[in-house]
Amino acid sequence: MASSMAYIALLCAALAAVVALLRWAYRWSHPRSNGRLPPGSLGLPVIGETLQFFAPNPTCDLSPFVKERIKRYGSIFKTSVVGRPVVVSADPEMNYYVFQQEGKLFESWYPDTFTEIFGRDNVGSLHGFMYKYLKTLVLRLYGQENLKSVLLAETDAACRGSLASWASQPSVELKEGISTMIFDLTAKKLIGYDPSKPSQVNLRKNFGAFIRGLISFPLNIPGTAYHECMEGRKNAMKVLRGMMKERMAEPERPCEDFFDHVIQELRREKPLLTETIALDLMFVLLFASFETTALALTIGVKLLTENPKVVDALREEHEAIIRNRKDPNSGVTWAEYKSMTFTSQVIMEIVRLANIVPGIFRKALQDVEIKGYTIPAGWGIMVCPPAVHLNPEIYEDPLAFNPWRWQGKPEITGGTKHFMAFGGGLRFCVGTDLSKVLMATFIHALVTKYSWRTVKGGNIVRTPGLSFPDGFHIQLFPKN
Repeated sequence: MASSMAYIALLCAALAAVVALLRWAYRWSHPRSNGRLPPGSLGLPVIGETLQFFAPNPTCDLSPFVKERIKRYGSIFKTSVVGRPVVVSADPEMNYYVFQQEGKLFESWYPDTFTEIFGRDNVGSLHGFMYKYLKTLVLRLYGQENLKSVLLAETDAACRGSLASWASQPSVELKEGISTMIFDLTAKKLIGYDPSKPSQVNLRKNFGAFIRGLISFPLNIPGTAYHECMEGRKNAMKVLRGMMKERMAEPERPCEDFFDHVIQELRREKPLLTETIALDLMFVLLFASFETTALALTIGVKLLTENPKVVDALREEHEAIIRNRKDPNSGVTWAEYKSMTFTSQVIMEIVRLANIVPGIFRKALQDVEIKGYTIPAGWGIMVCPPAVHLNPEIYEDPLAFNPWRWQGKPEITGGTKHFMAFGGGLRFCVGTDLSKVLMATFIHALVTKYSWRTVKGGNIVRTPGLSFPDGFHIQLFPKN
């Protein structure tokens, strides 16, 4: 009798657990809303559609994850990624609205896994006055005034020096070469980077590990890209903390780099910065200053290799610049840079097709009614730039590399409804001008002094971030 009662009790408990599980699953797939949710699926509880989101895509085309859902649900749909409900927008009007309403209806937000990687006090997670304050601080380094007076000449010299060095080798893996070139340049401006110092020798290596796992499945166990990424962050932050400690102990130290300016801000009587915010800022700047531009330039050279007519047009523009110089070997001037009309069109076309940033995240601060749907308070929104940049209704033959499509169009100095390679709204990338200068000076040196051929590699994979799994190796040939 007792055993029968125990069996019945166990059966009832199991049944109750199943019912609770089913209720939880139902609530997951049918979330409460004060209005009509966008169509779509939240996938499996907790996991959502994360696995599909990170599925590899070996093309420049829109990811199958987004493309299939646009076809099925339209340009606005709901999903769930890394445990959070997200509304994905491929709609230009909605994207623009989301950017314009930052601080009112939406705020900058990234999934918890991104926050763990970049730091909880990183500039992308800060809002209002603090974000504007940090942006102003960063523009001291990356603003147009410093670009004209200092950075243009330094980027030009770095590009010429690196290309000359690579030309003396049988081949160069372009992504690694460009990454090292830009990192050495920008890290010196940011932290006085010196790879010969024992404390800094592995800093670039740590960022390489960080990058491989930045946009990967968030499984933090040894052997995974995400775990390697977190280890890279930990090691890089250890170096930065050590540098901060040394500099804070030298009150009379002169300002030699951007980190010194940040230290000065920390020493104010009532500082707005905390040490944590300062360290996360330096970490994000070190990463953002080189990785995205290096990826764009690498895929840019690949596109140029495949389109010799574009190279011919670039050579014509840049050789004309050299012919007009008193000294053909002098560096690029600001006037010359601003005269590179076709080069500017090539850069726009490269970043349109590169789609380095697969999604820009925001969070609804309250229930938001838009396009006939309700986005519940607390839900994430993922603005999808590739869906706009590769939309055939906006760009004719969108997968074609055609710089001439930008001919006669005004220069874009901020995010628009149809172009957001550098973000949009209040958070338009502060490094945009530096990226354009780097790309222009690299192209100038490349097409005027060298020809090149592909040795091996060049295949791309998006997961959803862009990578070159087998590298992109080229051989450079100096022109006579």
